[in-house]
Amino acid sequence: MWVNDLQIAIIEKDTDKLDELLETLPEFKSKEEMEKAAYLLKEALALLYKLKDQTSVSMKQIKKNIDFLNSTHGDVKNKLDVKF
Repeated sequence: MWVNDLQIAIIEKDTDKLDELLETLPEFKSKEEMEKAAYLLKEALALLYKLKDQTSVSMKQIKKNIDFLNSTHGDVKNKLDVKF
């Protein structure tokens, strides 16, 4: 059951479910089940690194976009400036 849930979480790229599953590691009944879980854990780790890299790329692009937008704005004059 746990191994199947882990497999589904990897396929769906559900990081919350992965976290939940890793909090409650089961006792395995057979060597095959243990080997399958080990393989799936490696796949989950690869998935998390891939998602981390995608997030990093997205954040860098957003920063570039914000810098570009800030550079295209002229100096904004304060409308409440009172000169005597």
